Amino acid sequence: MTGRLAGRTVPELFEAQAARSPETPAVLYKDTSLTYGALNERANQLARLLIDQGVGPDHLVALSVPRSPDLVVALLAVLKAGGAYLPLDPRYPTARKAFMVQDTAPRLLVRAGVGRAEGVELEEVVLDSEACAQACSGYSGADIQQSERREPLSHLHLVYVIYTSGSTGTPKGVAVTHEGIADLVATQADRFQPAPGDRVLAWASISFDAGFWDIALALLHGATLVVADDEDLLPGDALHETLVKYEIDHAVLPPAALSVTDTQGVLPGGTIMSTGDACTPALVRNWAPGRRMFNGYGPTEVTVGCTIAGPITEADGVGIGVPWTGARVYVLDENLRPVADGEEGELYLAGSGLARGYVNRPGLTAVRFLPDPFGLPGSRMYRSGDRGRRDGDGRFHFAGRADGQVKLRGFRVELGEIEAFLTGQPEVDLAVVVVEGELADARLVAYVSARPGDTIDSAGLRVRMAAALPEFMVPTRIEVLEAFPTLPNGKMDRAALAGRDGAVTQAQHGAPQEPSSLEGGLYDTVARLLGLPKVDPEANFFDLGGNSLLAGRLIGSLREELGVRVPIRAVLGARDLREIARSLNR
Repeated sequence: MTGRLAGRTVPELFEAQAARSPETPAVLYKDTSLTYGALNERANQLARLLIDQGVGPDHLVALSVPRSPDLVVALLAVLKAGGAYLPLDPRYPTARKAFMVQDTAPRLLVRAGVGRAEGVELEEVVLDSEACAQACSGYSGADIQQSERREPLSHLHLVYVIYTSGSTGTPKGVAVTHEGIADLVATQADRFQPAPGDRVLAWASISFDAGFWDIALALLHGATLVVADDEDLLPGDALHETLVKYEIDHAVLPPAALSVTDTQGVLPGGTIMSTGDACTPALVRNWAPGRRMFNGYGPTEVTVGCTIAGPITEADGVGIGVPWTGARVYVLDENLRPVADGEEGELYLAGSGLARGYVNRPGLTAVRFLPDPFGLPGSRMYRSGDRGRRDGDGRFHFAGRADGQVKLRGFRVELGEIEAFLTGQPEVDLAVVVVEGELADARLVAYVSARPGDTIDSAGLRVRMAAALPEFMVPTRIEVLEAFPTLPNGKMDRAALAGRDGAVTQAQHGAPQEPSSLEGGLYDTVARLLGLPKVDPEANFFDLGGNSLLAGRLIGSLREELGVRVPIRAVLGARDLREIARSLNR
């Protein structure tokens, strides 16, 4: 299949599906359904507007659009115009979005559903405005021809730039081209077999490359992409209800989400892929029966992924599988020499899906993207920083990181970026961030010390972090220490800090407390989930360190332990814990 797809771009692959089955549902959102023909026509009209606004190949267009059919239309339109999308999650802090825009200098901002993005000064197209609707209606809905673009679009041009956490404190934008798309589509067809009539859940945000996988798995194979609101995708009851309600056939979810979501009645006979973090045997035991389960691996620096294991069963053990179509994986020592099968080394990734590099970071690009001594002249390989091994059957196994990068709830996080932010605050002398717990229980905890003569307000410091960093990078708790534990060589003892935190949590919550009332049970449950000795009823759940995953877990715990069902909106919209308690009584 790869041969006939080689060199084709996303617009070409999508338009082939639209021509093949124009009346097939392409996007489903609540009660709204868009056919392939209607989606293609709307995207073509908007693409012509973007071309007239100056968008062409290798031009970036910032997208700030909530989950909706409009988001899919806008993304396709950007690619049809020849441009590449830069996702600006409406929920990201203003400073983060402003940095991304300053770093990449997009030609245009396409937005909808929200006001003008604060701190982002760009010419804009407002999708849900009357002016945009009128302008688009004046354009043809036929497919864009190469002659209409500012220059011909090729597989070497950009598809997207997605920002990841940076170890030096500065996020880095990964520039990915169309070159690996044909092999991605061939891999999906070979392993997952999506077909017209199948439903694919769009779970991941387009701010992450897994979001593109979901879109490709549906729209480049003639299947239906199911889009839902953020609150309907929260792991636990909400996600389970969405999977069942929309009769989803294919879903990609991180282990943290799988671990707290009931498998009953979900994806019967369908496919589920775990990705974004290490899959465990317990997850395989729960999710593999009655489904085809896969385990995927690959950093943002390749086109979404590079290896897949599966279908897997409990008896298989959990590896990361074999390279997918067009990908190569090497296990090398510190001198870039292959190690023997069974021996551990660093994973180097190569093949068609390799990113172009980091935006405006030529030095870092040169360090991480190296000449490939095992490939054709001029080919490159990516130094992943992941440790792993290959077994005698040619299957690869992940063995952890070689640096300070972690995966938390499926998000890639450089602890160094968080520590750099903390030590950049005027009152902070030293800072260390560690991860406590695993899967759904995993949370960031920061330890800081004050500069001589200063004091640290942990709550105020956390507020500043929330204004600058994405929610998943803000520690649940910040603790102030007089001194840090050290190793004999004088370096900070991170293991001792992680053990100290775990011991505190275990001592405080070794045995569940017997609630005296629904309200008391709520506060005890929140404290346990957040690893706190107690909580103030007038505190906000998210200010205390809660996040969307923990909100879903809170609802599940309240149902199981107290026998009450709380709507997700009651948690997300509550000013404080006392307001959640009132919803319990109702």
